[in-house]
Amino acid sequence: MSVRHWLFKSEPSAFSWTDLERAPRKTTAWNGIRNYQARNYLRDDVAVGDLVLFYHSNADPLAVVGIAEVVRAGYPEDPADGTWYQVDIAAQEALATPVTMAVMRATPALADMVLLRKGSRLSIQPVTSAEFRAIRALGRKRARGGGTA
Repeated sequence: MSVRHWLFKSEPSAFSWTDLERAPRKTTAWNGIRNYQARNYLRDDVAVGDLVLFYHSNADPLAVVGIAEVVRAGYPEDPADGTWYQVDIAAQEALATPVTMAVMRATPALADMVLLRKGSRLSIQPVTSAEFRAIRALGRKRARGGGTA
């Protein structure tokens, strides 16, 4: 089975990329999802080895800030209840430059991205391989000007 790509949203005030990098083994359980469609992705579709764009939501700026890998497939948050699911992710790469919502909107290769659709609020979203590669490339470019080496 091939690697899938996802975008996971997190409010940095609740859990940031820096928090993930500081976690033991740079790994955390991705839990607290309380939307049935997002839960279904975690339970049925997100798999070990899948890659995740880590997106800071409700932040200034809104941006993809890092790339993580799924290291444990979906499992119940509460095995006795079994309603809500989680996966474990591990930090792989901090982006040199956050890829902001404005940059994504201005990038033709991302025109059909779920995140950019009006009304798209899901905290876990599928991303195509092409969209993933475009965002990774944008994030690996160093910001121009303003600052010293």
